[in-house]
Amino acid sequence: MMARIFLFLGLSFAMLFAAGAIEGEVEKQSLNMSAIVMFLLFVGGTLGITYWAAKRTKTAKDFYTAGGGITGFQNGMAIAGDYMSAASFLGISGLVYLKGYDGLIYSIGFLVGWPIILFLIAEQLRNLGKYTFADVASYRLRQTPIRTLAASGSIATVILYLIAQMVGSGKLIQLLFGLNYEIAVILVGVLMILYVTFGGMLATTWVQIIKAFLLLSGATFMAIAVMAHYDFSFGALFATATEMKGIEIMSPGGLVSDPISAISLAVALMFGTAGLPHILMRFFTVGDAKEARKSVFYATGFIGYFYILTFIIGFGAIVMVFKNPEYLDLAKQAIDGGSPILGGNNMAAIHLSHAVGGDFFLGFISAVAFATILAVVSGLTLAGASAVSHDLYASVIMKGKADGMKEMRVSKIATVVLGIVAIAMGIMFEKQNIAFVVGLAFAIAASANFPILFLSMYWKKLTTRGAVIGGSLGLATAVLLVILGPIVWVQILGNEEAIFPYKYPALFSVTVSFVGIWFFSITDKSDDAKKEMEAYEAQFVRSQTGIGAEGAVDH
Repeated sequence: MMARIFLFLGLSFAMLFAAGAIEGEVEKQSLNMSAIVMFLLFVGGTLGITYWAAKRTKTAKDFYTAGGGITGFQNGMAIAGDYMSAASFLGISGLVYLKGYDGLIYSIGFLVGWPIILFLIAEQLRNLGKYTFADVASYRLRQTPIRTLAASGSIATVILYLIAQMVGSGKLIQLLFGLNYEIAVILVGVLMILYVTFGGMLATTWVQIIKAFLLLSGATFMAIAVMAHYDFSFGALFATATEMKGIEIMSPGGLVSDPISAISLAVALMFGTAGLPHILMRFFTVGDAKEARKSVFYATGFIGYFYILTFIIGFGAIVMVFKNPEYLDLAKQAIDGGSPILGGNNMAAIHLSHAVGGDFFLGFISAVAFATILAVVSGLTLAGASAVSHDLYASVIMKGKADGMKEMRVSKIATVVLGIVAIAMGIMFEKQNIAFVVGLAFAIAASANFPILFLSMYWKKLTTRGAVIGGSLGLATAVLLVILGPIVWVQILGNEEAIFPYKYPALFSVTVSFVGIWFFSITDKSDDAKKEMEAYEAQFVRSQTGIGAEGAVDH
């Protein structure tokens, strides 16, 4: 099997270098050999991990949850690796480079959802579920409608999140190899499919752990190098940045200009974090609820530290990359004016790595950024494939009687399909800032996934009818408002004016979801509703104590 993988990859790289030679005449961009060598070493190393994991992935539990044998610290690092995505590293630093102070909104927003997960969700999720968060949502409700809705919300979230990672990776490889953007995105999609199909959760976990360590190390060095230029004085750093881009970069309002958008973005980032399927899935990889709590504790520390670094990196890019001819796209500058950097604003951190550490450190950070993207897209794809195979195929179509091997086969087919969709969407969304696209994914997760998951664990009167109608309304509202909003309706589809005036729909869609779930639950007087309410007490006891949970110890 591994020989076929390496043969396929070798042919892919041969075609890519041939394409790069052709494209190089157009791009006129020199290749960074140290970056390319480190990039290839990382790909080879991760394929080795995939081979090792493939030999240990024999059952559905191995494939979905790495057999439940990951420790709390390891899982915390893996969660941090999952969460510190291309949107975080490239997108947020790019937003800070572009908008200054306002980029911090995303850094804080991505972090504030973690206390909700720590205190309200992690332990209960591990005690009630098996492979996906739909296991929890459907615990006392009817399986077919709840799992269908949960899978739909998961897939919508995964696809939007995948778009951001594919855009970031495409731009990165385009910058390194001088390749056509479309070919770069296809390469990432192919590697992603290989990792998930053959290695499952075990390979994905260890790629995430290694990537998290490398990313934290590289970002720390970049931040220290930037601050060393200014004697570790934030005042001096910010003063230089304002001299270069104006005092407005230190003022709020550049990114979110009205209260509705600010509140809506905050709602999306806070509740969306607790509804991300690839993050929730990670709590099933540990042995018990205690390790799940440890996972969140460690992950919060790593993630919080990392977001502080992205703010320094963004301002470092302003003072060391902005207006530096070495990093400017001269062809675009001649057409549009200004100071456009090669690869766009999402590549600000990559250029900064070269400014502070030369070609070698650029190679390291580029390889780490690519590792970041591959780890996250692998986790996302696994979550999406699990929603298809475990929730739809095994639980809905086969009514819980599916053979484990057939379920894994369906998951691998779903992985290939998701990879193709991710490639197509990544090409379509090439011009979008990747942190913003992730914001849309968070809005979907906050509207469709979080309300059902949260209320299923804490509200006795929740019924299947309420969950399905309210959750569907939340999902439909979020998707519809994203399509009718200024980004898709105007920038993607080319219409003159957006029908929905706000970029961020979460305030409206989350409200619709909660109100819909509440109303259609309290008005449900059916016999099934009464049974579902009566079953709540047993569910609550298990969620709080772990009695009866898989892997639980005696109490």
